[in-house]
Amino acid sequence: MSKSANLYARIEPDVKEQAERILSALGIPASNAINMFYKQIIMRRGLPFDVKIPTASPVDISTLSEEQINAELEKGYADMSAGRTKDARQAFADIRKDYNL
Repeated sequence: MSKSANLYARIEPDVKEQAERILSALGIPASNAINMFYKQIIMRRGLPFDVKIPTASPVDISTLSEEQINAELEKGYADMSAGRTKDARQAFADIRKDYNL
């Protein structure tokens, strides 16, 4: 199919620059990436990713007081004691999924 339709979109300059830098490293022109995105929308009959507000955010330990750090450690210890554990591979996979990393 010939590519003759135009798409005009306003996006943040920093977002555009970062995305195009990644696409360039992958050897994919921005227009091809947008075309792939649209094809995924068609194939999935919706967005090709979850659109949701995360239920939690990662704890930035550098902003916590000693008391708050101890409270977080206690939560982890309580989970471990109660058997609420998972192997490291699954834990990191869950973190990547939950925080879009």
